[in-house]
Amino acid sequence: MAQIALVGCGMWGRNIARNLKELGALAAVSDVDDARGANFAAQFSCDFASYDALLSQKDIDGVMLATNASTHRALAVQALEAGKHVFIEKPMALTLADGQAIKEAVTKTQKQVMVGHLIRYHSAFQTLLTQIESGAIGRPKHIQANRLAMGRIRNTESALFDLCPHDLSLILALSQTLPTQVICHGVSHISPNNVDILTTALSFEGGLSAHMHTSWLSPYKEHRLSVTGETGSLVFDDTKPWSEKLTLYQDSITQAGDLFMIERASPLHVTLPESEPLKDEVRSFIRLCDEGVLPPTHIDEALGVQIVLEEMQNQLQDLNKT
Repeated sequence: MAQIALVGCGMWGRNIARNLKELGALAAVSDVDDARGANFAAQFSCDFASYDALLSQKDIDGVMLATNASTHRALAVQALEAGKHVFIEKPMALTLADGQAIKEAVTKTQKQVMVGHLIRYHSAFQTLLTQIESGAIGRPKHIQANRLAMGRIRNTESALFDLCPHDLSLILALSQTLPTQVICHGVSHISPNNVDILTTALSFEGGLSAHMHTSWLSPYKEHRLSVTGETGSLVFDDTKPWSEKLTLYQDSITQAGDLFMIERASPLHVTLPESEPLKDEVRSFIRLCDEGVLPPTHIDEALGVQIVLEEMQNQLQDLNKT
């Protein structure tokens, strides 16, 4: 099995390390704080080394970066040039230029990059895709993605880069194309010029539309994706228990003169295999390192997300910006 090094021993790094350890792939950890890294290594019974030392080890096949987004470009390019496959926790980068630089390094080295768009590996979303491909709701017409919670608020990146990559990855997987128009409004209440709440509208060729409502200042948690099609809707609500996470609605709307008649049907909960999305994501990276199998969130997918993030940033109207 591929041997993987984790870089970044923070809160999310701990979750990644746990899954690597459980899957038998954790070789070593690294952190800019030597004491924290050494403590981490002791907890997970693996080696601790500097980043340069890790990259020089021939028995390490890949590195997983759980560091600040501002470091991703330099660390990823260095690892690729050292002959390692790279996993980058989202966002891949804070600018499109940095994302393109990582892509250029992939092309040059023929090593691969995978980005941590975690929800793509959730069995509810994978089943939702299968349902849509089978025609369960007809042709999709609108996508609504709500990602709301209280925190974790950051001062190193806005909610745009911290939260929106997840839902953009889902929307682009459904649309299979980039949007033709992006409209984005936000407000920055906690840190000036660092938006906390966003409303985004996306338009696609063929008439598909999408909206995202994103906030890390919400008093309640909502992680919900709704896809409305010609003959029904599918709703993925990640706050629900497994038996209720994915629901199929088959309501019908017919025109009768100047009025539209709505006929409601009983919602149907879609059976899902229970799994841990992060473990499935880590397993996909191990498979990439072992067999070269590209995961759903490979470099081209990640670059598509980065293109839309850049356009959102360019179009963003911050209502509190002075």
